[in-house]
Amino acid sequence: MRKRGWRRALLAGMAALLAANSDTPPVDYAAERAAIGRYQDADQRLQDVGWQLVRGNAGFCPRVIASIGLQLQDMASYGAPAIARKALGLTGDFAVQTAARGSPAALSGAFARNREIVGLERFDPNQWPAGEKMDWQRLVWAHDHIDAMLAEHGGITISFADGGQARARPVEVCATRFELMGEGDKAVADGKRVVIGIGFPAFAYPEEDVFAALVAHELAHNVLEHDAWLDRNGRSRRNVRRTEREADRLIPWLLANAGYDPQAGVTFMTRWGSRHDAGILMIRNHDGWDERAEFIAAELPLITAAMASEGRADWRTHFRRGIDPAKGLERAEKK
Repeated sequence: MRKRGWRRALLAGMAALLAANSDTPPVDYAAERAAIGRYQDADQRLQDVGWQLVRGNAGFCPRVIASIGLQLQDMASYGAPAIARKALGLTGDFAVQTAARGSPAALSGAFARNREIVGLERFDPNQWPAGEKMDWQRLVWAHDHIDAMLAEHGGITISFADGGQARARPVEVCATRFELMGEGDKAVADGKRVVIGIGFPAFAYPEEDVFAALVAHELAHNVLEHDAWLDRNGRSRRNVRRTEREADRLIPWLLANAGYDPQAGVTFMTRWGSRHDAGILMIRNHDGWDERAEFIAAELPLITAAMASEGRADWRTHFRRGIDPAKGLERAEKK
């Protein structure tokens, strides 16, 4: 798990402010809170779209988990935890970051942004030791703990610093977490996570379904288990391109099951690719953007037929794989 670079970008210079002498101008906590809020707005958009995709496609994914759609934040992961804590009006370190739209957490009405958390099923995550700053590990532990409680007990009771409690029961979703980086313009998937930089151009697209096409492409890598396949068979340029092509082709299937317009996959690839694909063309790990748009468009009649006959885009049955998903499995199992 990589360190959360967005914390550095978002709160750059905070540590220096803490250590500075009395002549240093006071910290503008309202500005810091506003900066955190802008990041959270972008993160909310990612989590909303991600949730809709993993929930809508849960019936077809190779691995599902129980989830309530809740994401936490930990002040210890900021560059200057004391400043972040004061800016958000917290006494402890853990609070709500996002509750994905339509998720059990959001529907409960209990998980308002920045509401301070002191208990995850009778365990206070503040008890975990933390580093002085930039400590992202506790967030991983917290989210893993939530997943474990949901899997073992079919729900979780969360306690808040204001004395309130909320009990949330999960639903099944495709097993992927979505994370926003506060710097950079890349989008990657590692088999378990989709990580997108806040500078990615699609964040400026007003249409949610077009933005969702970006998220769907990265999610496709995870649900098609490309990372593990490349580990087994090598990350040659040819192999990477084949997995990228397959992920492109799955975009409209994932969109359709999430209630988005599958044509948005073509719109995204045309809009983004025609303006930003030059660097990728030089590397040639992907097809050209116009070819990619054509591959996506070729799936649309199949999706239309599936939706008309079955009411869903069953890609597990009807999607034609471009790679052999079992290739290398026997060799890997012998190791």
